[in-house]
Amino acid sequence: MKKGQNKVVQVEPKRPVDVLFDKYAESHQDHTNKLIHWICVPLIVFSLLGLVWAIPFPHLEFLGKYNGFLNWASFLIAFSLYYYFILSPALSFLMLWVVGLMSYFIVQLEYWEAAGGPAFWLVCLVIFVIAWIGQFIGHKIEGKKPSFLEDVKFLLIGPIWLLHFICKKIGIRY
Repeated sequence: MKKGQNKVVQVEPKRPVDVLFDKYAESHQDHTNKLIHWICVPLIVFSLLGLVWAIPFPHLEFLGKYNGFLNWASFLIAFSLYYYFILSPALSFLMLWVVGLMSYFIVQLEYWEAAGGPAFWLVCLVIFVIAWIGQFIGHKIEGKKPSFLEDVKFLLIGPIWLLHFICKKIGIRY
């Protein structure tokens, strides 16, 4: 430094969410693997939500006509959104919209089943299996194991990792 220059550069410490994203990104560098994740992660979230939704839930009379909308998936959603909120309120809010949209389509699958279509849990199971096969193919291409094999919390990080790219692209601070 030259005489008279007293520049102090403050470096912001990384937020926990950014540390998790950096760690998750280590095994998601290959373009093909990333593309597969953009397809398969939302399908896994959707199908898992549907599978948990399909688990029989006690009938609660006080809910009246809304009885079918409280189920085991409600607790999964609440837990996940709380975890996301701790990491990033903005990403939690965006995931609330994503999960709301997914829930709408799950209800549509229930209606389809009621009209004579396939069991919605079976549709979700098929999607779940195919999407996981896709994920493992992506990681085979990448040459790295999935992050969740090291730490199970990375199963929850994948969906918001994708959302954070959308936030960056449209200029939303997450």
